[in-house]
Amino acid sequence: MNQEILRTQHPSTEKAFTVLLSPTRRGARLARLLTVAHLGAWGLPSESAAHVVAELAANASVHGRVQGRDFQLSLAVSGQTLRIEVTDTRGDSIPPGPGAVKAPEDDHAENGRGLLIVEALANHWGIVPGPVPRKTVWAEIDLVR
Repeated sequence: MNQEILRTQHPSTEKAFTVLLSPTRRGARLARLLTVAHLGAWGLPSESAAHVVAELAANASVHGRVQGRDFQLSLAVSGQTLRIEVTDTRGDSIPPGPGAVKAPEDDHAENGRGLLIVEALANHWGIVPGPVPRKTVWAEIDLVR
């Protein structure tokens, strides 16, 4: 008797980049610049991704900062989707998730809109807690619109 075993095929990652960066304004800026450089080298559009990375990296530098611990930026292209992940070491500081982000009540506030920008530009995004003491905020952008 012949038996055939079917295996679930997971989409392979075609391109990937990961880097650790200091949780500073300089590290957040470098995250954005590296994103633009890598997506450009891969022949992919970078404008929306640059904005998403800028916001997530800034949040990691401000709200996820722990002295002496870096944050991680990961970019991965699978099929027609770019996945951006920013992991910091403040798992105890979880931002509001998709659909729960509210604009600041003060129209003149200088901050508080970062995740609204992520929500507007990403097709999907979310937060994955752990492993302790980390959390990862991720966003996916369709490369063909």
